[in-house]
Amino acid sequence: MKTKTFFPRIITKHNRADIPVDGVESYLIQAGQQQFIFMEFDRNVEVPEHSHHAQWGVVLDGEMELTIAGKSRILRKGDTYYIDKDVKHSARIKKGYKDLTLFDQADRYKTK
Repeated sequence: MKTKTFFPRIITKHNRADIPVDGVESYLIQAGQQQFIFMEFDRNVEVPEHSHHAQWGVVLDGEMELTIAGKSRILRKGDTYYIDKDVKHSARIKKGYKDLTLFDQADRYKTK
């Protein structure tokens, strides 16, 4: 992963999230029973279909094709999305994509 990040020090001072995806740099902020994850991708990534607790996100830059319950849409800077608990979803994330995601789950990711 590149050494210069899109995110300012106020975010990068937090622990990195241990996300098992090559090409993602991520920072985790624990907020009670929820987790905020700031993510940026330095390559194209395909996230296979999966499900978990509810998730909300906002695209900060770049582009992602998100498929939720079989319906696909392209998300770009400023777009938001919501995935309800246990709903299957997948994604095609383009190099340069950056977002902020809130997981309604205290233990979705561990820190590195």
